[in-house]
Amino acid sequence: MRKIRNHKWIRKYGKSLQFRIFIIFILVGVIPIWLMKYGMLRGFEEQAVRQRRDMVHNQCIAIADQLGDSGYLDGTADEVVEMELTQLATLYSGRIVIVNSAFRIVRDTYGLDEQKIMVSEEVLKCFQGEDTLVVDQSSKFIEMTVPIRDSVTREVIGVMIVSTPTTDIQENREALGSKVLALQLILTVLIFAVAFYASRMLVKPFGKVTQSLDELTGGFLEEDISIPDYTETQLLSEAYNRMKGRMKALDDSRQEFVSNVSHELKTPITSMKVLADSLLMQEDVPAELYKEFMTDIAEEIDRENKIINDLLSLVKMDKKSSDVNIQETNINELLDLIIKRLKPIAEKQNIDLLLENFKPVTAQVDETKLTLAISNLVENAIKYNTENGWVHVSVNADHKYFYVKVEDSGIGIPEEAQEHIFERFYRVDKSHSREIGGTGLGLAITRSAVLMHRGAIKVYSKEGEGTTFTVRIPLQYVD
Repeated sequence: MRKIRNHKWIRKYGKSLQFRIFIIFILVGVIPIWLMKYGMLRGFEEQAVRQRRDMVHNQCIAIADQLGDSGYLDGTADEVVEMELTQLATLYSGRIVIVNSAFRIVRDTYGLDEQKIMVSEEVLKCFQGEDTLVVDQSSKFIEMTVPIRDSVTREVIGVMIVSTPTTDIQENREALGSKVLALQLILTVLIFAVAFYASRMLVKPFGKVTQSLDELTGGFLEEDISIPDYTETQLLSEAYNRMKGRMKALDDSRQEFVSNVSHELKTPITSMKVLADSLLMQEDVPAELYKEFMTDIAEEIDRENKIINDLLSLVKMDKKSSDVNIQETNINELLDLIIKRLKPIAEKQNIDLLLENFKPVTAQVDETKLTLAISNLVENAIKYNTENGWVHVSVNADHKYFYVKVEDSGIGIPEEAQEHIFERFYRVDKSHSREIGGTGLGLAITRSAVLMHRGAIKVYSKEGEGTTFTVRIPLQYVD
């Protein structure tokens, strides 16, 4: 059960920025302190051993010179040398052994191995003129060899072996270790406190961002937030403000759309209600009037049905790309079918409708949705044209995209209205749109279909001179 609780705690706080900053402070602060202890104690010990070696070595050299001059190795007694050997051994609580050229021990300050033969690697190296030093950590002693040279020939005629314990060095090391440990504990506690305080202060600005986001739950904030504590929090604030602006615009657009839908659906119903009530209020209604009113009601029903169909088409466009039925399609044939279907409408209004294929084009598209999009553009070009005008549709392609251009000689679009024409229910001329049966959803449907294909649509227009729509869609569909 305790393991489960610990696991939950790690899952809860392990991803916390404050927790991670705290851990980084601890690792950066504590680890060097504990490594410092190891380095300090090791350095102290090496320094102490080196000093002990140098001091003993210097004194041994002085005694070795006297041994080479006095004939001590040959058995000649020398009270001065003997006294110095005894003092040196006593000073460092050590042992001094003198070996002559025959590898026989002529003096042992411990009095244990005199007249015995000593042959070792260190002794052999020393007879070759090489000083040796052995530091035994387990037994806690230092052993060194110093050659004894003849005062005239400078040949090695003996070896002085000095062993001295390092117990005092180890005791000093342990005492220093205790002091360093106390300092470590104090610094560790201090680092923990600094790390906790610093981590809280560093993440505090992010808490302001979180608070602002929580306030957004109850509705949009009136003012933008600004948290310039760090570059990151300032960038986060700016991104939040941009997101809030987009959400506000989206919410306004949604409310406007709902209002427009309600109005557009209610208007035909109101007209039908007025016409029906007029018939019901009159007795013995003439057949001609009855037929006229019923014709008007039928037109309003058709209008209502068109609005509903356009809304359903728009909803389908807003669905996820998984609903897109992509397949290889001959774009030239697709446009040819669209032109043939709309040709009667153009001829009825004396509009010259022309399709021009610059090259064969095959692309991965949703044929139904693309047909609806292009049909809306061509149909609008016909509806909003002038008498005896023309509509020119062309298709071209490069290595990556295909392009559909719809040009007309119509009434054009005012410059101030061009940025709004793709909005739902937007009409440049509401009275004229009502006369020709427009719902204000056609271009919104077209734009959604183009974007669904990862394409782009642009409009170029001048009032009274006509309009050109260009559509660019990738040849290969990108999911």
